[in-house]
Amino acid sequence: MTHTSDTQDEPVVLSKEGLPGWLDPVVHAVETVEPLQLSRFLPPENGAGRQSAVLILFGEGERGPELLLMERAGSLRSHAGQPSFPGGALDPEDGDPAADGPLRAALREAEEETGLDPSGVQLFGVLPKLYIPVSEFVVTPVLGWWRKPSPVGVVDPGETARVFTVPVADLTDPANRATTVHPSGHRGPAFLVESALVWGFTAGIIDRLLHYAGWELPWDRDKQVPLDWRS
Repeated sequence: MTHTSDTQDEPVVLSKEGLPGWLDPVVHAVETVEPLQLSRFLPPENGAGRQSAVLILFGEGERGPELLLMERAGSLRSHAGQPSFPGGALDPEDGDPAADGPLRAALREAEEETGLDPSGVQLFGVLPKLYIPVSEFVVTPVLGWWRKPSPVGVVDPGETARVFTVPVADLTDPANRATTVHPSGHRGPAFLVESALVWGFTAGIIDRLLHYAGWELPWDRDKQVPLDWRS
């Protein structure tokens, strides 16, 4: 993972050195999880789909470990108003999609969307590529440790409604967990945190990470939250 693109001299590398001990279960989960353990939606075998990446950024907040999320602007064409990880499609200058292109894309998009300083982020793992059928994105989830936190906020109100962090303790709290029921009949995990409903692709990844890191607490899967037709 030390491929260098012509436009950027610095190679983007994965490193597990110096991570806080509480991230050990996450590192182990990332190293051992199989694609189908994360999602039944996997990239098309014919290579179709738009290559993209998201940054799953763990930080240390006032209430312990936390994740960085953003809420997409309600005016956007796809996934409008949805809380999500920072991320987006790979650009040509990000480099090889099969090498460190997704790492660059995750950091670049996070900087563009939240204003964070990428130099303070230590990337430590990559999950198997997943697929979002509705938008035909092939997504590489890239995991990072916010070694040197920097100020974050909305950079472009046309793209982002807000940027916020969620304590892992709130994500694991059974009172904040529910099952969403889409009008299509599809059911999936959801989190009611920071006055937001996190559902869909983002909630699915958080749910699996909590599960395979051993952080999940028993919760009421019969508690349902309906999604309206616009979702």
